[in-house]
Amino acid sequence: MNVLVIGGGAREHAIVWKLSSSPQVTKIFTAPGNAGTAMIGTNLDIAATDVEELLSAAQTNHIDLTIVGPETALEVGVVDRFRAEGLTIAGPTQAAARIETSKAFAKNLMVKYNIPTGKAELFTSYEDAMPYAHQAAMPIVVKADGLAAGKGVTVCQTRDEAILALWNAMEDQVFGSSGDQVLVEECLFGQEISVFTFTDGVHLSPLVAACDYKRIGDGDQGPNTGGMGSYSPPRVWDDALSEQVMTEIMAPTVKALAAEGCPFQGVLYGGIILTEDGPKVIEFNARWGDPETQTVLPRLESDLVDSYLASINGAVDKATIEWSEEACVGVVMVSGGYPAEYSTGMSINGLDDMEEDVTVFHAGTRAEDGIPTTSGGRVLTVTAKGQSLEQARERAYNNVSRITYENAQYRSDIAK
Repeated sequence: MNVLVIGGGAREHAIVWKLSSSPQVTKIFTAPGNAGTAMIGTNLDIAATDVEELLSAAQTNHIDLTIVGPETALEVGVVDRFRAEGLTIAGPTQAAARIETSKAFAKNLMVKYNIPTGKAELFTSYEDAMPYAHQAAMPIVVKADGLAAGKGVTVCQTRDEAILALWNAMEDQVFGSSGDQVLVEECLFGQEISVFTFTDGVHLSPLVAACDYKRIGDGDQGPNTGGMGSYSPPRVWDDALSEQVMTEIMAPTVKALAAEGCPFQGVLYGGIILTEDGPKVIEFNARWGDPETQTVLPRLESDLVDSYLASINGAVDKATIEWSEEACVGVVMVSGGYPAEYSTGMSINGLDDMEEDVTVFHAGTRAEDGIPTTSGGRVLTVTAKGQSLEQARERAYNNVSRITYENAQYRSDIAK
């Protein structure tokens, strides 16, 4: 097979890396890719949202299977367009992807089908939201309705913080049109986990789970980022919790989307919080998470190609999808100043000094004269496996310390 992976982050590098071990794969193309994907296959200088150019590239390069990485590509309907041309592509349609691209759609779906989640109110103007913020019990959560690169959610401890968050989203438009509608939600408390399943719209694969870290600083201090690290499996994850999340959340959501006329095919991601009243949904994503993918896919023992094809062909119940018992820890290295302003173009050193069984997934990188340099906020994810989380964590940090570039920054408490 010739395979095209859409996207250019560490998630996509992890997908490409895993695909490269499949005996079914001949060539891998990544659009736009990064310095890491270029070492495995061919990068195409096409944006993940340029649907017509992606389609043309798939036809020109005789692509047999396309895999969509980022939510932005799903939002613009790349799956619908490829399918209209008879091409095989893994991922949900534009309508099904609303489970992620519209928090209002997702919340309404959960309420309608009794899927456990926090109480929320939807507002379309700052003037309407203000009175609610003045009388609501604190803390509350303010969520921009649309996509915001993982940064559209603000946990507000005080009324002043809530009013500022509403102003930023709805009046100052810091998230663009994603802030045209805003959900104001009750704040749920408990351990957060990310749960993933392959689904063909009817059947679901066994669940796999991870934990990620959103804030820039140790101890969950500072602003939200796209993700600073992850580990899999969570310490709280066991067969009983997996069965509960499947029965109460993941399977009912797949059934609900089908009932609404937009069956979901691909990887469904449930952001779950384990409250005193049981697991509840914080959000859904319509694709693999980043950085969770970097610690989940190294644990996949079966062929990733088979899993994707099963999700397309309605055969997830017949597919072999197996996960290792090993633990995996991933530490994200970012540019100094991220998630605010940061500089790029820094030479990255030490990548050829990694221990065996340690994998470095590239995100914001590009190759200049054969030398990898920084080109984004999140630069690398250094991942390591082990018989325990403690062993995997030690290996990951031992290798993070070998990589250097100017103003490199990372958290020191991932999986601690």
